[in-house]
Amino acid sequence: MSQLLSSIDQRTQLVGENRLELLMFKLGTRHTFALNVFKVREVITVPKLNQMPGSHHHLNGVTNYRGKSIPIIDLRSSIHLNHNAHEYQSENVIITEYNRSVQGFLIGQIMNIVNTSWSNIQPPPKTVGKNNYLTAITRIETDAGEELVEIIDVEKVLSEIIEYDTSISEEILDENIKTHLNGKKILVVDDSSTARSQIRDTLSQLNVEIIERENGLEALQTLKKWADQGINVYDEILMMFTDAEMPEMDGYRLTAEVRADDRMKDLFIALNTSLSGSFNDAMVKKVGCNRFISKFQPDLLVEVLQDRMRQELDEE
Repeated sequence: MSQLLSSIDQRTQLVGENRLELLMFKLGTRHTFALNVFKVREVITVPKLNQMPGSHHHLNGVTNYRGKSIPIIDLRSSIHLNHNAHEYQSENVIITEYNRSVQGFLIGQIMNIVNTSWSNIQPPPKTVGKNNYLTAITRIETDAGEELVEIIDVEKVLSEIIEYDTSISEEILDENIKTHLNGKKILVVDDSSTARSQIRDTLSQLNVEIIERENGLEALQTLKKWADQGINVYDEILMMFTDAEMPEMDGYRLTAEVRADDRMKDLFIALNTSLSGSFNDAMVKKVGCNRFISKFQPDLLVEVLQDRMRQELDEE
């Protein structure tokens, strides 16, 4: 099964091309679900699980994976797919890396991997409500015809199992810089409402104003609209935090588009993503962002923001 997955070198070729690979699978329903291959380490058959008394009800146990104990999460129950549960049996485990941690998700049948464009990935319809577990949907051509594929918001799933602390360490705060940050505007771009909330809850402690956009295309349209109206982008916002993987336009292409526009080419951009691994430095260099941050690290978010403020003060 691991032969299905691309190597790191092959995956990094997609960076800046607004493309992605999706691993498609079933969860015992007629729906087809997917995860970005960037986040997937390996697919294995269901291993022996050791139960953890008192653990979260979506946690099926832990297993030994390459010498380390990792949690195995029931993805089906985590996104509240409870119908036909008596007929469903997990077949595989997707080993993923999110937010500098490794975990496995119990799934059903593996379908295949498809290479597609972020421009073909759309946000979920507003009619599904705020409590859904999707970051995006897309349509994929199969032998049986066009099929709707639902891309799961893993960050939301994990946030309901793992409590994320948004507090800031006192030793990180620079009171002088904090004073200058008061009222500054920060553009935060992320398709996950959970991720946006985590950043907002962290940075709002510094009295900055957060402007939120749900994908790279929305963010680029906002920046260009300001510039077209004669608004100096550098005066409007201090910097931008952007996710990497987003519907319609990813953070890599967003960064490239900003760098190509003389009206905003020097905007300070921090790529804030759940991706982590040995290809981080290569991605930073390729897309031209100023900083790379692996989610979710409140102190590092604040450190980057304060460094940016110091830079602006030095330029004055």
